[in-house]
Amino acid sequence: MSEQIVAEHFSEALALLRQVASDAAFHASVAQAANLFVASFKAGGKAIACGNGGSHCDAMHFAEELSGRFRDGRPALPAMAVSNPAHITCVANDYGFEQIFARHVEAFGRAGDVLLAISTSGKSPNVLAAVKVARERGMRVVALAGRDGGELARIADVAIVVPHFGYADRIQEIHIKVIHTLIDLIERGLGYA
Repeated sequence: MSEQIVAEHFSEALALLRQVASDAAFHASVAQAANLFVASFKAGGKAIACGNGGSHCDAMHFAEELSGRFRDGRPALPAMAVSNPAHITCVANDYGFEQIFARHVEAFGRAGDVLLAISTSGKSPNVLAAVKVARERGMRVVALAGRDGGELARIADVAIVVPHFGYADRIQEIHIKVIHTLIDLIERGLGYA
């Protein structure tokens, strides 16, 4: 029985990967998102990433591979995830959980920066609140979502939407592939690869 479950997991993941691998519009959205980050970095801007749960981990992964290293050596790029537990617990305690990302964007976001807003449902209130503040500050917004993209896809400059209506883990598996692809495209766009 366990081997059958393993096979089902990989078959379902492969089917979704094949679906997005053959979707030209999906590819175009990833390329457009990368172009926003490249333009921002070239102009002295930075990337801020946010998300909840597994998407929080993806936000940190995106930021650390830009400020640290992806594949080859290159200068560090200015990227951060909203992940400081002191900030998160302070804001959640004083303003409510819905404001944890928005307050960070308010503190550090500037016109020309790019927010990577990650939500598998596209409906996370704290992610949507961060987008609202990013807009007020003149930032661009890249949405990384799933299902139909939710409100997040509708209010982003570029929406990368994984068209899966099942459990979030399948969406997150594609999100990490998108993140790695974005980083590769960013490095190439900046002349590092």
